[in-house]
Amino acid sequence: MKALRYNGSELALEEVARPDLNDEVLVRVVRSGICNTDLEIVRGYAGFEGTIGHEFVGIVERSPNDPGLVGKRVVGEINVGCGECVLCRAGDSRHCEKRTVLGIHGRDGCHAEFLTLPARNLLEVPQGVSDAAAVFTEPLAAAYGITEQVEITPETRTAVLGDGKLGILCAWSLAQRTRHLYLIGKHQSKLNAAGTDNIEGILLKDSEKLRRSFDVVVEASGSKSGLESAISLLKPRGKLVLKSTVHGLVEWEPWRVVVDEITIVGSRCGRFAPALELLKQGRLDVSRLVEEEFTLGDGIRAFEQAARPGSLKVLLTP
Repeated sequence: MKALRYNGSELALEEVARPDLNDEVLVRVVRSGICNTDLEIVRGYAGFEGTIGHEFVGIVERSPNDPGLVGKRVVGEINVGCGECVLCRAGDSRHCEKRTVLGIHGRDGCHAEFLTLPARNLLEVPQGVSDAAAVFTEPLAAAYGITEQVEITPETRTAVLGDGKLGILCAWSLAQRTRHLYLIGKHQSKLNAAGTDNIEGILLKDSEKLRRSFDVVVEASGSKSGLESAISLLKPRGKLVLKSTVHGLVEWEPWRVVVDEITIVGSRCGRFAPALELLKQGRLDVSRLVEEEFTLGDGIRAFEQAARPGSLKVLLTP
């Protein structure tokens, strides 16, 4: 099969053997999405080598231990735990110390014609949710997963810093919970496209007037300056949610966190079921974020497109 693989120094389209099942489920990939984490991996983030990619929708081809899955259209939780530790036994493998992570750590990913995952990681896509929408399940789950960690009420003044794919998904997700949400970014066109009745777009250069205004700020800009900018927007005792995976060192002034008693929350993966429910209900039109589709054979060009400043979601179709 064809697969996009990173060898530690460059990304290449290669012909490789189909993955062995090892009691897992074989999934034929129908769509996969390129995200900023993929781009950071190619820049050296996480030290990963192998087939990259973790956002996908596919069709189950073989399932030795659960034949009822064959033919189902599925998405997959990306963290595969050991199944034995306290966290895994409690049904949450996202922080299992022995976990592998699809296309990120210890496990080949989805920018390929086939992948494998355990049956327990797979969720069936509801009827009425298109492939182009279902491929957003993972990033939407990551965005909506903030509500697992930080209380968002209708009165919580909330800002999302960053008008890229993840930032917009965070804004749309959190706007389901609060009436006071600002999306702050550098591109007026994106802010206009992302705006809804309860999301106000503000250009970063105009955000100085919003200093110390928010109870919760989500940093999703993907920039090294984002942390400092996000802290400046928070009220004393506010909560800063870090969503960006930026490779390299970041300079910031910790005294402001101490003096204003700011809580910093790292936020990575969310649950897939709530994200699928949002897509099923049609409450978020994620198709507005699709910029272009490429075949897997054009994967290198697709990555070049996705890496351009201001680019939205680029999809791959095997």
